[in-house]
Order: sequence, then C-alpha cells, then structure tokens
Amino acid sequence: MLDHTDMHILEELSKNSRIKMKELGEKVHLTGQAAASRVAKLEDSGVIEGYTIKVNDVKMGYSVHALINIYTKDTHHQPYLSFVKKQEKYVINNYKISGDGCYLLECKFSSNESLDQFLIELNKHVNYKLSIVVNKQ
Repeated sequence: MLDHTDMHILEELSKNSRIKMKELGEKVHLTGQAAASRVAKLEDSGVIEGYTIKVNDVKMGYSVHALINIYTKDTHHQPYLSFVKKQEKYVINNYKISGDGCYLLECKFSSNESLDQFLIELNKHVNYKLSIVVNKQ
C-alpha cells in the first residue's frame, strides 16, 4: 500500500522524471538517499513501470489529433488489430472499450489528407465515428 510520501514522490516524478534525488527528497521531506530508496522500491514493486518523455506533436509535424470510435463489423477482430499494428506511425493508443463502440483509437496525423487516406483503409475493416481534438486543455 502506498503512503502519503510515496504518492507525493509519484506526483513529483510525473511532473519531472529527471529530477535529482536530492531535490526530490527536499520536496517530499526526505534525504536524497531515502528518496532514491523509495523510488527504487516503487520501481521494484511495479508501481513505476518506466519513464518517458513528452513530445510536442505539432513541432514533430503531427497537427491533426484524432479520436476514432471503432465499430467492428463482426466478432472476428483480427483483421482490424493487424491493420492497427501496421499503422504505428499514426496510432498513439488502441483501447478496447465497453459502451459506445468496441475500440477507441487515438491517432496523430501530419495532415487531413493523411487522415483521410488512413480512414479509407480503416473502413475496409471496421466502421468508425471520428472526433478531432481542437484544443488540449
């Protein structure tokens, strides 16, 4: 079970995973060594699964962010899943969901033209409903 200090450590690491352990310790009222020990325990227990970077998609050339509700045409989803696996250039996440649709596909595209081409190919496997992200709050 995580205590208040562990939760505070996770909060600070989520803001800046490159923080120095001494600085982290100061923020959570521990020594740098104690903070490092806590982080190691969180990693060993699987609470912290890894570290990542945040990339600016627009500066990387991806100006279109799309959320696509997927409606499979039958109970055999493998053709869709195979298609998605080959589209890693565009696909951010593919969530299997309950509710409205079978999957929620989160994608990024460099242009409306590349989105349109993706949707043409996608429609060979499934039906969909498209939403475009206008602004990330």
